[in-house]
Amino acid sequence: MNDAPLIPPPPAPNPADRHSLWGIHALWEQLLPMLPELSIEVVDHIESTNQALMDRLRHAALKAQGRELRADDLAPSLLVAVQQTQGKGRLGRSWESAPGSSLTFSLSLPIHRADWSGLSLAVGVAAAEALDPNGHEIGLKWPNDLWRVDGPGRGRKLGGVLIEALQVGEQRFAVIGIGINLRPLHLPQNVQEAIASVSEFEPDLSAPQALARICPRLAQRLQDFERGGFAGIAAAYAQRDLLRGHAVTTTDAACPEGESLGVAEDGALLVRCNGEVQRIVSGEVSVRPLAAAPR
Repeated sequence: MNDAPLIPPPPAPNPADRHSLWGIHALWEQLLPMLPELSIEVVDHIESTNQALMDRLRHAALKAQGRELRADDLAPSLLVAVQQTQGKGRLGRSWESAPGSSLTFSLSLPIHRADWSGLSLAVGVAAAEALDPNGHEIGLKWPNDLWRVDGPGRGRKLGGVLIEALQVGEQRFAVIGIGINLRPLHLPQNVQEAIASVSEFEPDLSAPQALARICPRLAQRLQDFERGGFAGIAAAYAQRDLLRGHAVTTTDAACPEGESLGVAEDGALLVRCNGEVQRIVSGEVSVRPLAAAPR
């Protein structure tokens, strides 16, 4: 009989710290000069990063009524979700998200500039520049979408931007949500929209790597926007404008169909309709490339 004492097995390793896996400390150090007092949080599951940050701001706004605000209530906050279960897009649409296949995050921060015209376009420019610095793969579709370019005036949705606003005390805050498809998504059969993913041109890019690329460029473009509005970013947008020079359809009753002439320096879409140039500015208007006639 072996009387040697039993040696217990080594303890199971602790789950890897998600912030280490995402390289959050290095990202925080890079962003801090541009976004002072920034906090960053990564969560495994959440209904909506935008909704969570909006709820926090609403709580801060209630505190502001009682003059209880602290400095960290007004600090920028970056919230990243490994999986977002009830993400929302423009016009109340849902945004599909799957672990490892998507990057979903939101950034809340005060924007002091009075005129926010073109802010969503500036954010789209930043994300496209970060993921496709050469400008060959990603186009921008007014006003909130990143598309994989399939040809002149043609493409498939790759990502989207959703911006919400809230007044907190004397500060006006933006909550900027970004969702990017990194891998192909398996959508329900009743969803007909053609979807693209970053893996089509960069198959090995992970969600942490995509975040590390996008956030510094986003912070830089937000600084540009604070200083000069969209006018200083308009030329960069024009280089990726998927609609410019092509026939489009819109839900604007005054201009149901026409030719996109590009985007003005205030972010308005210019469409030639019935011989006249119409400015489309409403966030409730949907614009899409006009489907080519079958040959």
